[in-house]
Amino acid sequence: MSAAFDALHPALRYHIVSTLGWPDLRPTQADAVGPVMAGEDVLLLAPTAGGKTEAAAFPLISRIATEGGRGLSAVYVCPLKALLNNLAPRLERYASFVGLRVGLWHGDVGEPARRRMLRDPPEILLTTPESLEAMLISARLDHVDLLGGIRSVVVDELHAFAGDDRGWHLLFLLSRLERLTGRQIQRIGLTATVGNPSELLDWLTLGRGGRVLGPTCPVADGEVTADHVGSVRNAVTVIARLHRGERRLVFVDSRTRVEEIAAGLRAAGVRTFVSHASLSLDERRQAEAAFVAEPDCVIVATSTLELGLDVGDLDRVIQIGAPPSVASFLQRMGRTGRRSGTTRNCLFLAIDNEELLACLALATLWREGVVEAIAAPPRPSHIFAQQVMALVLQEKGVARADIGRWLGAAADAVPEADRQEVLAHMLANGILAEDIGILGLGSVGEREFGRRHFGDLVAAFSQPLLLAVRHGPLELGSVHPASIAPGHGGGPAVISLGGRSWKVTDVDWRRRIISVLPTERGGRSRWLGSGRPMSSVVANAVERVVAGTIPGCRLSRRAEAALEEIRARLEFVDADALPLVADGEGRVVLWGFAGGAAMASIAAGLGGLGLTVSAFDDFTVTVKIRDPSGLVSAIDAIDADAVHPRLPENIEEALKFGLCLPEVIARAVLEGRTSDPAAVAAIRGRLRRLIHLGYPEATPGSSARRDPNGS
Repeated sequence: MSAAFDALHPALRYHIVSTLGWPDLRPTQADAVGPVMAGEDVLLLAPTAGGKTEAAAFPLISRIATEGGRGLSAVYVCPLKALLNNLAPRLERYASFVGLRVGLWHGDVGEPARRRMLRDPPEILLTTPESLEAMLISARLDHVDLLGGIRSVVVDELHAFAGDDRGWHLLFLLSRLERLTGRQIQRIGLTATVGNPSELLDWLTLGRGGRVLGPTCPVADGEVTADHVGSVRNAVTVIARLHRGERRLVFVDSRTRVEEIAAGLRAAGVRTFVSHASLSLDERRQAEAAFVAEPDCVIVATSTLELGLDVGDLDRVIQIGAPPSVASFLQRMGRTGRRSGTTRNCLFLAIDNEELLACLALATLWREGVVEAIAAPPRPSHIFAQQVMALVLQEKGVARADIGRWLGAAADAVPEADRQEVLAHMLANGILAEDIGILGLGSVGEREFGRRHFGDLVAAFSQPLLLAVRHGPLELGSVHPASIAPGHGGGPAVISLGGRSWKVTDVDWRRRIISVLPTERGGRSRWLGSGRPMSSVVANAVERVVAGTIPGCRLSRRAEAALEEIRARLEFVDADALPLVADGEGRVVLWGFAGGAAMASIAAGLGGLGLTVSAFDDFTVTVKIRDPSGLVSAIDAIDADAVHPRLPENIEEALKFGLCLPEVIARAVLEGRTSDPAAVAAIRGRLRRLIHLGYPEATPGSSARRDPNGS
């Protein structure tokens, strides 16, 4: 046994060997023992099923048991209630080895169980940030009595928090807990492989340092194949015929498509289960439990099954279309290959050319060892406003000077001038009220956020800002606000979804719904059918694949043929020069491959300079202009740091707690979250390596070839 193993509590050592049957700890688990038991801040990295939970739990349990005493000592935070439910039995078992207790506290936990925990708190509490917030603002709890002994916080699936506002909410909560306990609380982050682990640790600890433990590069082993099936019906046929007798998990990034595929599989006689967020909790649990017990079946799921949930030993992962990132792909593929003698695997089934290119780009990045960096959304001014209101409830009124003491270094993510302007705005608009220097909720704050016992205050907006697209009663999917480009002459926007073009007739920002009608406008120049913008990293990799880079996975014969056809149609793409392609109908297409945010920003910048932008997507911007040199000059005039996609007209409704912000600050928050200045600057930097192509029908669906006389 290793020296790290010997440092664990004797009872835990005994049970690891005798009860669990482990010969020793894994490398990351051994590396974590010393720092975690010493109370250091750490970030633990490991692939899916790599033992991250035990790497944190074993030394933490050992330390709590060694120190003795009763009461809540550690909080274990997860992004999903289902993940907490899944982890609870395992952590309860480990804790019982040394006489400790684990409690579960989230929205589905009943009042009797909560009362028992309040009377006799467990040593470790599993919860979500929203439930932790609900505890802090509850008038029925003695906060110091319940939470005052906390010494450590474990944040599982840290990457899932850090990329959106739930991460900022969590950091504010940790600062408030440190103020409440009067001590610095140890922060232990668990994550799959990410592209910037040191920066992620720095964000979690607010710059106070710590250690990164575990492999920092993804493991590039695994059997990955891409197929181009052309339709959902064909995808169903492939799934039904392949890998019979095996347990298959099919990921689909659309609830509508999940249901369509599940219905098709059932009609084909395949034992099929479904899991997505629109299903009830009981239905999801029943499906997941049945799936574990079935040897020959399929479960069709959205990303709800991406984060660590145990659905037993899987034989295959099948991805319809492409996941949003390399990190997501690694999480999904990592559900396989857990049994001895098996290999991680993933089969991509692309419905169209765009999906095929995205799949090949992700596989190529993975083989190259590239994983996207996780960046926290900039300038969380609206979360600061939420926290001020939460503090008012927690403390039954708070002095202005005490806000900074409670929120600590987390508040520095919002400029001091913005914080003061937000407070002034909230006071002037009745969201807050002030009496002899003490802030309380005003009448507007009570009315807007007091519903369901202030339930609106416990949660930051936890999903990406996507808008549901509806044609009458039919829900088509969802799109990012950057997709709403102004139409010609200020006319209605035209978006692309599901391979068709749709004219926007209404945008309801409060309900996040776009109403549309079918249109032929812009159909030929719009390629992408997904609603979520592609990152610049993936879009750049798509460009390299089109230009000839060998994809990082096997291709079926259908996929090989489709890729050859794409490369022939886009033979002007060389991953170096910036192509401007005149289509022969008074339009010029800029092929930038810079990702959705950057291309939307360029489209908005060109529109602001008086040009007519007829369409844009993750790869292109189409402009109505006959002389490409005029477009070159316009691109060169764009300020990469100032340009951003078109923002909604009603800013405060587009941002949760936007009512609490002055419009100029709300606009700055949205601008920072929808733009990609580095990718825009990269496009401008390529202007010196520019090629003009002048021939008709140079769009992805055409059969045109480069004019040999073109420059």
